[in-house]
Amino acid sequence: MSDELILSLLGQVKYPGFSRDIVSFGLVRETALDEKGKATVKLELSGNDPTLPQTLKESIKEVLLENDAVSEVEVGIVVKASQAQASGASDQAGASSPIAKVKKIVAIASGKGGVGKSTLAVNMACAFENLLTADGREGQVGLMDCDVYGPSVPLLIGASGQPEGLSDNMIAPIESYGVKLMSMGLLVDEDTPVVWRGPMVMKTIQQFSANVEWGELEILLIDLPPGTGDAQLSLAQTLPLDGVILVTTPQKAAVDVARRGARMFEKVNVPILGVVENMSYLEDEESGKKTYLFGQGGGSETALALKTSFLGEIPLHQEVRMGGDHGTPVVIANPENPASIAIREATKSLSGMLGL
Repeated sequence: MSDELILSLLGQVKYPGFSRDIVSFGLVRETALDEKGKATVKLELSGNDPTLPQTLKESIKEVLLENDAVSEVEVGIVVKASQAQASGASDQAGASSPIAKVKKIVAIASGKGGVGKSTLAVNMACAFENLLTADGREGQVGLMDCDVYGPSVPLLIGASGQPEGLSDNMIAPIESYGVKLMSMGLLVDEDTPVVWRGPMVMKTIQQFSANVEWGELEILLIDLPPGTGDAQLSLAQTLPLDGVILVTTPQKAAVDVARRGARMFEKVNVPILGVVENMSYLEDEESGKKTYLFGQGGGSETALALKTSFLGEIPLHQEVRMGGDHGTPVVIANPENPASIAIREATKSLSGMLGL
């Protein structure tokens, strides 16, 4: 019961810069409360902010000591360095890196292919751009396409042309609808397959972060390939991710693999910010009746199981497909489309979590 009390109290401690608490982020590794009222808390963190451990220690002590059952607090924090930090071979997150000018970095992932992850990533990027532009922060959204083997983002957002080479081995991202974009699809011919082993994939992701002049961004969204492989691990080890959004569809097969994917991110200390359920239902435009073609409730159940936020249901709609085919995301082509509205709401929720 004493451990449950401490865990419950820790649920009041917010992770700096987020509306989420340290328990839901999965950072708490151990809690204890002895007979004398001494509380012991152990956390495991990852990241590059040297002030974070002390900030969390002070917040934890402040919250716990307000309870009469606690007379003393001891907080132990282990900070796990990324592979890039540990080796010292690269400094993507350092002060001289383009990534250092990015406020928030969020990956968009799925456990399996075919759930509309890239389509959602493109539309959320455009929705973020519209949201920030309305607040006077135009051109501060980036989209990094790390789906190296199947780079569909340029097609979905209507981007074409070769990125411009700059000095010092840097290249400029392509812009489309105000979103700054980099993708393997912009660097190879349309019909040329990318047949690479893991190390080449990892090197490409590192170059996308270190050799692309992203400029000052409020948020950089990263479209990952489906599953749990080299790209996901490389990204978690290379970039200071603020979290990941999981995309699933309602059916059990997609839900099960989404949960397995979430466990991989938890193991590398990347917070799960929320779950989006795509292709949730088909709505009759005349009657308003919803038909749940792939089942119902899989996304919300996944969010509940992972103790994270459910960011909403995105309905099936022909205009979503048409927008992707023609390179005009549905949030741009028809802002009043039901899918556009749902994507904007999910984007607003995510923006609030990130404090943007």
